[in-house]
Amino acid sequence: MFESLEAAPPDAILGLNEAFAQDPNPAKINLSVGVYKDSDGKTPVLEVVKQAERQLLESETTKSYLGIGGDATYAKLVQNLLFAADDPILTQQRAATIHAPGGTGALRVAADFVRTNCPNAQVWCSNPTWANHQSIFQAAGLNCQTYAYLDAPNNCIDFEALIAALHTAAAGDVVLLHGCCHNPSGVDPTIEQWQEIASVINERKLLPLVDFAYQGFGDGLEEDAAGLRTIASQVPEFLVASSFSKNFGLYRERVGALTFVGPNQSIAQAVLSHIKKAIRANYSNPPAHGGLIVQTILADANLTTQWHGELAAMRQRIHDMRSQFVEKMASVQRDRDFSFIRNQRGMFSFSGLNPEQVQRLRNEHSIYIVGSGRINVAGITAKNIDTLCNAIVSVL
Repeated sequence: MFESLEAAPPDAILGLNEAFAQDPNPAKINLSVGVYKDSDGKTPVLEVVKQAERQLLESETTKSYLGIGGDATYAKLVQNLLFAADDPILTQQRAATIHAPGGTGALRVAADFVRTNCPNAQVWCSNPTWANHQSIFQAAGLNCQTYAYLDAPNNCIDFEALIAALHTAAAGDVVLLHGCCHNPSGVDPTIEQWQEIASVINERKLLPLVDFAYQGFGDGLEEDAAGLRTIASQVPEFLVASSFSKNFGLYRERVGALTFVGPNQSIAQAVLSHIKKAIRANYSNPPAHGGLIVQTILADANLTTQWHGELAAMRQRIHDMRSQFVEKMASVQRDRDFSFIRNQRGMFSFSGLNPEQVQRLRNEHSIYIVGSGRINVAGITAKNIDTLCNAIVSVL
């Protein structure tokens, strides 16, 4: 049946990870896949996660299925991360949350829900966006459009073009927004810009879908929620896809959530029932272990405090490596200004390197960067920064 089937091209990001693993060069550097790395270049298990797992090992009494939407306690704790305690969304029970297998799973569930209930809706993604975004929506049968986002020469948001593009979207269309730490650019809107985005979305009757994969990796848990909360203050209905891969270091556990916020509790619960239908036809119910880790940590004040500290340490290391990279590049290449990287947030930055330069870095120096020039700043360490910067100078 598949005799004439040609091999599919490798994933733009994960394919690089596979190539990196096969590279025999002992000095190879991987700045492609979005995983946090410590100063030794390793992706650690957080100590607070180990403590939570020890507690689960001692207290867990069953491996039976979770419900279709996961645990109600988990859902409530996720909502407490998204919104302030006195937010009407919480006090009026206008939010409904399900436990999803990672942020990607949450996005796919959202896509299936939209395709079934709003079949004519188009999904608007920023240009650029995460390489997998459009694939997820297209696999669900949705059409994708793009809105202007990055002014690459000036390393800032092309805000006028962004707003103009949103004005062309039709009522009922979905607008995918990055809640913080925009992937791949690291450039986020200001609060004033978030307010205008929210105003246009409300005026045009669009449905925001906020991809919230990096809460806590920008400026802090509360600070990074400012854009989402601005949307929430103006827009009556929206979706949020949360991921706990990065901020809890639970990459392989696939832990996320999908939250719908409606104008009242009745609509939120009606939407939840349809989201559960999409889940039942997809993966039936979520995996328990990772969600129980998050739930255990967030339900315990001492563990939560410890998590805040470990998250702050990861965030600070990324900030420090941004500054060190900028300083090092300034010392070895005075003709090119990389200071913009210091001002960006989260794991990722657009380096400004073109595809040819990226390919040379891989072929000549075993340095792996996504073809667009996106780099994972968390992959830079004190041990590899000199090699990296000198290699970049050689291909500029």
